[in-house]
Amino acid sequence: MNLRVPSIRHDESDELAALCKAGGDPLRLNVLRALANDSFGVLELAQIFAIGQSGMSHHLKVLAQADLVATRREGNAIFYRRALPHTALLGGKLHAALLDEVDNLTLPADVRSRIAQVHGQRAAASQDFFSRVAEKFRAQQDLIAGLAQYRESVLALLDKLSFSDDATAIEVGPGDGGFLPELAQRFSQVTALDNSPAMLELARQVCERESLTNVSLQLADALNGVSLQADCVVLNMVLHHFAAPADALKHMAKLLQPGGSLLVTELCSHNQSWAKEACGDLWLGFEQDDLARWATAAGLVPGESLYVGLRNGFQIQVRHFQRPAGDTHHR
Repeated sequence: MNLRVPSIRHDESDELAALCKAGGDPLRLNVLRALANDSFGVLELAQIFAIGQSGMSHHLKVLAQADLVATRREGNAIFYRRALPHTALLGGKLHAALLDEVDNLTLPADVRSRIAQVHGQRAAASQDFFSRVAEKFRAQQDLIAGLAQYRESVLALLDKLSFSDDATAIEVGPGDGGFLPELAQRFSQVTALDNSPAMLELARQVCERESLTNVSLQLADALNGVSLQADCVVLNMVLHHFAAPADALKHMAKLLQPGGSLLVTELCSHNQSWAKEACGDLWLGFEQDDLARWATAAGLVPGESLYVGLRNGFQIQVRHFQRPAGDTHHR
């Protein structure tokens, strides 16, 4: 007598059911909301939502199984971010609609407060690094990518943009001031913003040595209380020191005049975790698509890009983003 063994057939409705299950919990919906413009590790999310690590790990596993979150390894830590919906695939339209609804949620005040605490912890770690290593800054930067390795690429893109003679520029996080002489040659007025007194002192020494009379130095946090605007904003190897890079790009966009240009020099995504301790990096580079997506969300239009390969295995991306000329309500 032959016994037929029933075959276990995968049903497409299983995938839709997993998606519905993942979205059927208030905490998981709030996790998706918190990940709208940021990525967090499991310990950070446990802190933000005031639950144990094992409980948060369970919720993240459910979200990951439904392809609602994606992971990225940052050294020894795994960071979670929202996965992008693919509307042409099964469940893609439901995924997109769920995120649209989630984005209309307002996170509870205590959750928002704890997100700010996490950002504060990240920022404090970065600022502490720069207060300790100002005198060794150039040697530390040269471990990965010193200015000499990408200067010509940035200048090539900068000169191609053909700014007017009276155009102004802002450099956020000028480091030891090495790029300020180049900007001073090309712009009528240059403002350097840094929240580290030790680093700003290094930039002041460069300005004095090079007699840069059209450069002003400001001890300021570019994310808070800066009201000036310029035709060009430059970030050279700075974004990976910001606690919330996507949010930082929104603030950079506000520093631009309508029609102005944002130049971002950054590492492409890498897995060399020693950079966090040796160079104070909060993030191990960025995916090219993420930078473009964050800039677009900030109201900027992606422009030309250059990529520079380095002998030590890193790759640099030099990106141009523009504020539309007719955008007069950005602030």
